[in-house]
Amino acid sequence: MIDVVLGVDVGTSSTKGVVVDADGRILGEAVRAHAVDRPRPGHVEMDAHVWWDEFVSLAAELLARDDITVRAVGVSGMGPCTLLVDDAGEPVRPAVLYGVDTRAGAQIARLNGELGPDAVFRRCGSALSSQAVGPKLAWIREREPELWARARRLLMPASWLAHRLTGCYVLDLHSASQCTPLFDIHGQCWIPEWAEHIAPGIELPPLRWPGQEAGRVNVPVPGIPAGTPVIVGTIDAWSEAISVGGHGVGDLMLMYGTTMFLVNTVDRLVTSPSMWSTVGALPGTRCLAGGMATSGAVTDWLGHLCGDVAPGVLFDEAGASPPGANGLVMLPYFAGERTPVMDPDARGVIAGLTLAHTRGDLMRAALEATAHGVRHNVETMLAAGADIRRVVAVGGGTRGGLWPRIVSDVTGLEQVIPRTTIGAAYGAAFLAAGLVGWPDIATWNPPETVVRPDPATAAVHDRRFSQYRALYESTTSVTHALAHDQDTGPDEDTP
Repeated sequence: MIDVVLGVDVGTSSTKGVVVDADGRILGEAVRAHAVDRPRPGHVEMDAHVWWDEFVSLAAELLARDDITVRAVGVSGMGPCTLLVDDAGEPVRPAVLYGVDTRAGAQIARLNGELGPDAVFRRCGSALSSQAVGPKLAWIREREPELWARARRLLMPASWLAHRLTGCYVLDLHSASQCTPLFDIHGQCWIPEWAEHIAPGIELPPLRWPGQEAGRVNVPVPGIPAGTPVIVGTIDAWSEAISVGGHGVGDLMLMYGTTMFLVNTVDRLVTSPSMWSTVGALPGTRCLAGGMATSGAVTDWLGHLCGDVAPGVLFDEAGASPPGANGLVMLPYFAGERTPVMDPDARGVIAGLTLAHTRGDLMRAALEATAHGVRHNVETMLAAGADIRRVVAVGGGTRGGLWPRIVSDVTGLEQVIPRTTIGAAYGAAFLAAGLVGWPDIATWNPPETVVRPDPATAAVHDRRFSQYRALYESTTSVTHALAHDQDTGPDEDTP
């Protein structure tokens, strides 16, 4: 029999599962695609039952072999999400997703007025934004009081899976640190008075580190014996960083996915009003992090717009377009923008279009737009005191090589790409392996390639980056007015 661990990650567009042996070899992997719900402009939600159903389905598929024994289960998921459940552990409404959901603008303004933005920043390490859990709790309480009356506990995708598997109610410290303004970044604990002010009646979970045991499996799941330990788990980007060994001090993890995420691990608290300061995934670590609202989502959108062209075809055509995309600049703010713009009403812009431009030019402009966003985030991090010595890339967008090459050319940064880039599910499996004493991630997943910037492209990318920054500033008044026009529902400024 082969001892294995199961790792499952709930992402924005799919749930992925991997079965991994003690040497880090992936013996099986599977995916369940899903879609988020967008009931109104700015609202992004998902039914948590989908996460559980997909977990069970993946376990049934991956653990059907009769020559393996599951020793531990790892979980992770997109976040920070806001999932409220009742006394019986049943969701009272769909989960409100992370910073791509921008519904709580009025609540952010009100909480800043009540608590003071400086006090929130000092105590929590991050400013209130669409990424924060607190304003979304306030939105549900104000806008859906009948549902709020049934709510008792707060969960996220990883803690939801752990809860369903074990019956235990816990949350990892990193996820808690993104529950601004409910969490004290200095004491690494809940802030009872602010929690009571924002979310009265909600029992906040006990806090543990992501790789600690949440409990033991006590429900029937195909292939997983009763009594199998389950980790607490964490948010996917931090699990991604662990999966590629990008969680040491001085490491910057770049996650190429539906959204782009950046995590820099530091040896002290580093803060920036336009970034997120968090607890790290491992004991004793802290992070300065950023995230774009879209990246792969824009390339997917473009593929659908062009008649569901296969992604490989579009990437090949983008590779044939020269650096600078034949004079195009795109703002990738198709779902607002998170860091460092912090503007939920930002919108996508494509400037410089002529009748001569091709869809390959558009795809190249989309890839360069995400690279400009990475550069903007990195420059903001460095200005705040970040410690970036090594960049490690992970995620589906690393495959094929074009996208990482563009990011390196635009940013001037080398990127290490390890052997396995499947992402957060692999990181969750590794954390689970820690419960049974298996090797470290350097043994599991060594570096494979290094992507280096091409100095010959620096001049054109510097020019495009300046134009990218200027384009946002010069179009904001128009895009904000258009964002207002796009919201055809009730006035969001009215509680």
